[in-house]
Amino acid sequence: MNLFATVLTHPAPTANYRGESELNRTVIQKLTDGRHEYPIVSPEAMRNALREILASSKYDQHSNRERIHPTAGEGDEKQQLAVKYKELPDPTKYVDDFLFGYLLAVKGAELQRIRKEKGKDYPLKRDSILRMNLAKGLEPYRHETVFTQSPMFHKDNAWKVGGEGGTGSALLHRETADTAFQYPFALNCDDCRKHPDWARKLLAAIGELANVSGNHARSLFFMAPASIIVRLTDQLCPGYEQYHFTVRRDPATNERIYESKLLKKLLADEPFLPRDQFYIGGEIIEGLSEKDRAKLESGEKKVTLDPDPRRLLVTVAERAFGKE
Repeated sequence: MNLFATVLTHPAPTANYRGESELNRTVIQKLTDGRHEYPIVSPEAMRNALREILASSKYDQHSNRERIHPTAGEGDEKQQLAVKYKELPDPTKYVDDFLFGYLLAVKGAELQRIRKEKGKDYPLKRDSILRMNLAKGLEPYRHETVFTQSPMFHKDNAWKVGGEGGTGSALLHRETADTAFQYPFALNCDDCRKHPDWARKLLAAIGELANVSGNHARSLFFMAPASIIVRLTDQLCPGYEQYHFTVRRDPATNERIYESKLLKKLLADEPFLPRDQFYIGGEIIEGLSEKDRAKLESGEKKVTLDPDPRRLLVTVAERAFGKE
């Protein structure tokens, strides 16, 4: 069985990635679609946030990988963000090695050492069980920039600033977009059978996904679902457009109105997609009329609806992996 889902976030102003820089204004990564550019967030940023959530005190899962933040160090090496593994990857022991995979790009003496320690059948590569794609803004980037002035360091400052930063004041350009994002993810449920508890916690972590921006970003933007549509199926593909959420503005109030092309397909009198394979949660349900809701919930093949997307993900996890 395969799980396919698309998450729609709440809208908010965001300046993702580094957020602010001098001279270079392209701090929001973008993707061209037709005549417009749309802000994007990489799946790698979301996967890293999921790693940290699963390793947090709330989820308390053993993670092999951790980020090491810059320190003063001992020598003349460049101080920068680094990644450290506690030991060689082990998907039977660590949640991140199991869910997100790994790649050991080794050769020579290091390969000989690993071969001696782990044996000739030790896999140097493991594919990620969690498949994700880019998070794409629903509304195009409008070339909006916020300017801020950084203060100059005083000559008697406690430390001297060197390199590119300098000590002078700078005008900072901060590209900003105010939009919701949508992103798809997928899981092969059979691949999760060895550790269904980890798969259940992964879905729970997606339900409260935060701290995705990364680097030096200062934006408080949550990638947790405001709405979500999930399909559980034996098919190897979702069978519908993954980026199916759309937005339009009310001409009188300028309020955002979110819709889904997939939801419209499920509301057809004779849908070609089996309704009983779908789970819909969050605010998208609030826009349904009583007639449409009754259509989705009637008959033997009915859609599972829940206004709480996090509770819906618990339901999906129980159907896919069984109860805890």
